Order: sequence, then C-alpha cells, then structure tokens
Amino acid sequence: MLKTPAIMLKSRKWGEADRIVTFYTVRFGKLRGVARGARRMKSRFGSALEPFVHCDLNLFEKHNDPLYRITQADIRETFPRLREDLAAMSGAARMVNLVAAVTAEGDPAPRIFQTLLGGLRWLQDGGDPALTALLFQLKLLGQTGFRPQTDHCAACGATFPDLRRDGVARFLPASGGLVCATCASICSRLTRCPSGRPIANAIPALVVAMAGNPSATISRALAASQALGSTSIGGVRCRARSCSA
Repeated sequence: MLKTPAIMLKSRKWGEADRIVTFYTVRFGKLRGVARGARRMKSRFGSALEPFVHCDLNLFEKHNDPLYRITQADIRETFPRLREDLAAMSGAARMVNLVAAVTAEGDPAPRIFQTLLGGLRWLQDGGDPALTALLFQLKLLGQTGFRPQTDHCAACGATFPDLRRDGVARFLPASGGLVCATCASICSRLTRCPSGRPIANAIPALVVAMAGNPSATISRALAASQALGSTSIGGVRCRARSCSA
C-alpha cells in the first residue's frame, strides 16, 4: 500500500464504470491507476479524480501490472476557478498536458510536483493564465533538461557579448537553441534549411531571468511595458500583475 499526495493530470473511461487516471505524485513521479466504480453516481471518489485536483491517494501495487489500484482519494484542493474561467482552464490544461508529455512514469521529481502545484495555485488566485503557463513551461523544460540553450551559442559556444557583435542571434530548433549569425549562416548553407528566426538581444537575458526569478522579473517587465503603453511581454498579452509558476 502506497500513500502519496498527487495532482490529477487526465483520465479516461474504462469498462462500464471505471476510470484509468494519470496523476503526478510527489514521491513516485507520474503514475497511472485504475479507479473501480469511479463513474458510478454514488462513487466514493466523488470529484477527487477530476483534472487539476490536488489530493492524497492510497494506491495498491500489483505485481507485473503497470496500473495501480486506487483505493482511496482525499481532496486537498480543487481549484474551482480553473473550472469556472475558460482562460484559467486553458492555462491549467497546458501545464498538466506538458507534465504528462515530458515526464516518464515512475521517475520522481518533487520539484516538478511543487512547480505544477504552485502554477495551479497562482491561477486559482487570479494570475494571468497565458503568462503563468509560459513561465511554467520555461521552468519545467529547465527541470527536465529540455529548455533550449539561451545563454550562449548552441553551435560554437560564443557568449552573448560576442553574439551581439556578430549580429542578431537567431533561434534554430535543429541546433537546440540560440545560435550566432555566423553559425546560423553556416547551418543554412550546409542543411539548406532556413537560418532561424531573429531574436532581439534582450530576449535571451529575459528568458534566463524569468526561469530563475519569474515573479521579480515579470514585475519589472510589466512596469516597463506599461510605461511604454504596452500590455504584453514577448508577444504574450497579460494583466498588470506579476505571476510565479
């Protein structure tokens, strides 16, 4: 018998009255389990297995069976705003879908659990959905090793002062991040692919700062944007409030 806090990611129907649920736990990472009778009108699970719910699960592990048996679910937080506000629901869905897509089953990562929980709580408290989801994606990609290289050229290793002297940095997915103008030109000739999208010099530093201290960085960026009469950061329209995923 296993007991652990968990966040519901998604579920699907199984059989006549059951559900197969995917959830992320603080102790065991992403897991899947079957909840017997979860779709019955008088199910003991109630709404505990709905997406975004933070709850305590009791799990029974069977030998040679990838699905755990969910025997009990006690709700901690339901985040009602995520069901009443379409924009907040969309932001939360982006976060849980990304966790479900990039994490492996049975690979515990408490920081990912806390990052997801913090993002859902911020949305519940009125945080901007688009900006919160963007910050969450940056932090999660960094925690899982998928964040694009942004502090130096992904091809030659040149640092940003050198990149600025060489010309505008470009984002090249095939190289894994930002590349200098020289490397972008070389890659374009060798692969006959586009040389990447030009990136303003301030964007790489902003990405690094957002990943490290998002609340303070976004507060400063929002203040600067409002002073210039803008309501967006990097093309993301947002409210006059900082957020921290």
